[in-house]
Amino acid sequence: MNLHTPTHPAKSALEEPVPSRYALKIGEIDVLVVSDGVLPLPTQMLGHNADTAERAGWLKDMFLPPDAFDWALNVVLVRSGDRTILVDAGLGSDPDLNLPRAGQLLKRLEAAGIDLAAVTDVVLTHMHMDHIGGLLVDGVKERLREDLRIHVAAAEAKFWEAPDFSHVAMPPGFPDALAATAKRFAADYASQLRLFDEEHEVAPGVVVSRTGGHTPGHSIVRLASGGDRLMFAGDAMFAVGFEHPDWFNGFEHDPEEAARVRVKLLRELAETGELLVATHLPFPSVGHVAVDGDAFRWVPVFWDY
Repeated sequence: MNLHTPTHPAKSALEEPVPSRYALKIGEIDVLVVSDGVLPLPTQMLGHNADTAERAGWLKDMFLPPDAFDWALNVVLVRSGDRTILVDAGLGSDPDLNLPRAGQLLKRLEAAGIDLAAVTDVVLTHMHMDHIGGLLVDGVKERLREDLRIHVAAAEAKFWEAPDFSHVAMPPGFPDALAATAKRFAADYASQLRLFDEEHEVAPGVVVSRTGGHTPGHSIVRLASGGDRLMFAGDAMFAVGFEHPDWFNGFEHDPEEAARVRVKLLRELAETGELLVATHLPFPSVGHVAVDGDAFRWVPVFWDY
């Protein structure tokens, strides 16, 4: 896959114990899912409105620890025509929250031989720090193109001018860190932001659409080419959300609306059979959605080597 302008040889994959990138084709569109690492979070964040025993039962059935587990962080790089598009940018430097295994995107792009100067566009699903922080790492802005376009919903940019955390259930420190990171990002990249209202075609077959819910301007990215389809759902989907789409995630600023958005998208995915990738599904987070009674079922793809 030709997604990069290498400035140096790619490093050996043996330097990391597990794969950190996964390539696939959507028609004529090249896609690379890149792991930004993982961050440990309390399991209560998966469904803070759920019955404690029911949540514990789901964790046990999934062979997950009862108190905290590692959330995946996935980013997508897309090549369509002459555009190279980074969808979200990972956590970046540790924001004093003790998350040392997150923020791996830059070194993993480097290991893949991908030059940041080759990126023509960035699409942000929303402005939580684990989606924008990679662009705030020291020295990154200087390596990006001067004509880089950063696409984000207008409602998202507006929200972070005075964010409302009244309906979230985050661990201590996270609201302040989220607000500070979003404020810094908006200031540092103000001249490169390209705001859209509801939907915008970034490149041939690459369309970003606002869903709201998780944040007011939360958006998804749909890829379509040659009959193939893929949805990058950002934070609209979480691992527990297939079986329990009505459970509220602790990072959702409007959890009731987020649940409605989740169900709507899951129904669409089950009907169309298109591929799904999401930020916090286990890497490489490529799979399908099936209907399972009154809920849904996640069907991971078989890895294609």
